Amino acid sequence: MLVLGHTGITLGAAALFAEVLGNSRLSKATVNEAGETPSPHSQSAPKRKASWLTYLGSRIDIRLLLIGSLLPDIIDKPVGTFFFRETISSGRIFCHTLLFLILVTASGIYLYRRYSKTWLLVFSFGTFTHLIFDQMWCAPRTLFWPLLGLVFERADISNWIPNIFHALLTDPVVYLPELVGAAILIWFTWLLFRRQKICSFIKHGQIQ
Repeated sequence: MLVLGHTGITLGAAALFAEVLGNSRLSKATVNEAGETPSPHSQSAPKRKASWLTYLGSRIDIRLLLIGSLLPDIIDKPVGTFFFRETISSGRIFCHTLLFLILVTASGIYLYRRYSKTWLLVFSFGTFTHLIFDQMWCAPRTLFWPLLGLVFERADISNWIPNIFHALLTDPVVYLPELVGAAILIWFTWLLFRRQKICSFIKHGQIQ
């Protein structure tokens, strides 16, 4: 999966998760102290005011979510395909491992519990979706590194960029996720324009 697929689908997955979480909290709030559920027409019945995107953007920096969805590639691609092209010869190395995800997640949990900061957990979610969308279970030596050996699986990267463009035009496994991701990003951008939140998003990553 390429840039639009990773960023767009991760944003969509996070928005869906926010919707589920928001509905869960809303359903709990509808039960009053006596354990009774008010009528939907009752004045005391709470109303859902936030959309998926607003609910998500009020709790995390969406900019970090988009960066996190690409974090393994941001680190591994330059290291494995440019700086150590002859020795590693792969764009899926350290940051495409389960070990990296565990370290980021554990650090994120510590940071949240100690300082109530969520930015590293946002990176963790982005990294998790990246590994899922890259289908890293198909490369177990990389995913479970270093348990299955210290050497990463090598790849032919001699025509890496041309091959990407060719797959983007011919391989549905590549271009379909890109189209879905592009559609979600267009939807997201349209909502920002409609609500006049472009500047707020650029400055703070939120859309409140």
